[in-house]
Amino acid sequence: MASEKVVLRTPDDRFSNLPDFPYQPNYVEDLKGYENIRIHYLDEGNRSSDRVFLCLHGQPSWSYLYRKMIPQIVASGARVIAPDWIGFGRSDKLREDSDYTFHMHRNMMLRLIEKLDLKNITLVVQDWGGVLGLTLPHEMPDRFSRLLIMNTALATGRSPGEGFLAWKAYAATQPDMKVGEVIARGTPHMTAEEAAAYDAPFPDVTYKAGVRRFPEMVMVSPEMEGVQTSLRASNFWREEWSGQSFMAVGAADPVLGKDVMHLMQKLIRNCPEPFVIENAGHFVQEWGEVVIEAALKSFGDV
Repeated sequence: MASEKVVLRTPDDRFSNLPDFPYQPNYVEDLKGYENIRIHYLDEGNRSSDRVFLCLHGQPSWSYLYRKMIPQIVASGARVIAPDWIGFGRSDKLREDSDYTFHMHRNMMLRLIEKLDLKNITLVVQDWGGVLGLTLPHEMPDRFSRLLIMNTALATGRSPGEGFLAWKAYAATQPDMKVGEVIARGTPHMTAEEAAAYDAPFPDVTYKAGVRRFPEMVMVSPEMEGVQTSLRASNFWREEWSGQSFMAVGAADPVLGKDVMHLMQKLIRNCPEPFVIENAGHFVQEWGEVVIEAALKSFGDV
């Protein structure tokens, strides 16, 4: 139970004066099953809008990743919800690596969607935001209407390939991973101040259990937790999905680049040809202005 876990909270002053991030925090502290854990989310734009963009980050980032997309989404008249997974951003951190599981994360997001009563959702996903997020719509299909997918996949119990195995091996040697450095490595235009903003959630190594766990949690064999949920999601996207989709691909991603995303395009029913950014790396949202401009045009929102 959440009450038995050691919960850490990043001091608020770690988030002062972040570049291009004027957004005020919002918190849920009474989520069913997570009552002792404070969960953070951004809530921008028109809260009475009939369009909601749910933007899910991956590892090792946080909702700061969406700062370049939020302004255009808000300008279109929509509402933006960008949560931080437990262990990331301004959400609380659980100290023990073993506290983090696939369904702990997934169930939290399902409960948060219900708590905020989000409807007509455009699901925006990348990295673990997709590994988890793509398994949400089949659970509550009436709440989801569109998909914006970037450099991610469903983990269904098979090896993602040598690129991922190399990343997993590297991550295993980095218990105190330098998060800002990792993100900047594939994002050459990122400033030192922006890289530091990705380090802000983690005062020291004790806050990084969630960062460490995600590579280990990727379902690379059929007995792992989350495989059956992801197989059900695969069937949903292939057979049942009837909403609009838009795919953006950072072609310079060595792990989840064009080959993986081509397979995802074939999986997602009626997914159009991807919008490929040849020089973009894994963290496609760092090229977010051009991505969201193209997506909004595709969706007919502008």
